[in-house]
Amino acid sequence: MSDTAVRDVSTREQTPAPAGPGPVVLTVHADGRERRLYWAVADCWNVVRRGLTHYQRQPINIVWQLGFPILSVLLYAYVFGGAMKSPGGDYRDYLMPGMFVMTMAFGFMGTAMTVVADSTKGVIDRFRSMPMAPSAVVSGRGVTDILVAVAELAILAVTAVLIGWRSDGGFFGTLGAFGLLVLLRFSLIWIGVWLGLIVPNAEAAGGLYAVAFPLTMVSSIFVPTSSMPDWLGTVAAWNPISSTAGATRELFGNPVASDGSWIQENAVLMAVAWPLVLTAVFLPLAVRRFQKLSR
Repeated sequence: MSDTAVRDVSTREQTPAPAGPGPVVLTVHADGRERRLYWAVADCWNVVRRGLTHYQRQPINIVWQLGFPILSVLLYAYVFGGAMKSPGGDYRDYLMPGMFVMTMAFGFMGTAMTVVADSTKGVIDRFRSMPMAPSAVVSGRGVTDILVAVAELAILAVTAVLIGWRSDGGFFGTLGAFGLLVLLRFSLIWIGVWLGLIVPNAEAAGGLYAVAFPLTMVSSIFVPTSSMPDWLGTVAAWNPISSTAGATRELFGNPVASDGSWIQENAVLMAVAWPLVLTAVFLPLAVRRFQKLSR
């Protein structure tokens, strides 16, 4: 009996037939919608377990994903930091919130590469042939990436403290800043999933770095937008990454560089609004793209 059949039968129970000939009566004990929700969550968790098992069996992936942010902090803080002008205080106080944001932003590339690898190796085809919730592959990838993102932030925060960075925003301010970072990562996951389902192979996915680098560099991650040409500074100020960078600096109590524009004066508001908009657009696109693969 297939798993689908087992799932269907598990919600029903046969009652004893009355004396003489007659149909068998089936009594439904669980609402069909509740059962679908249960299996959607269970299938999602199985996909998450699969993703975490890959990290356990291939620790080099952990070394790369967690090691790259550390190397980036050391590079920008000690190699380029001497040439950078901070809006106030030590450049590391201005840099670290931006590095947190850059780490979250670049994470969507790892999502896209993983989805492409699963697609080209036939893993997604196997998922489609199994009796599992269609949303489980997409949602499972999202939960896995959030767990990895939290680990990256923890490692990066420890590194930042070791090089002298401090958060002066208090407990709730610091917690809110890290919450905004996770929210940004959450919204970019769906862009990564969507792109991973569109590009044909890993080589094409590597070309997505041409999109990722301008997205992070044309922002306020490393320098204030006021130091850029006017037209470029406007583009950088309206970059969703700049809003999260400015908001986290404000919540961390670190130096904030604002040119007085509306978008920068309302960085915390936009750091919430931008991810919600991105999620509302790309999450349905990712789910719909996965569903079209089976047609």
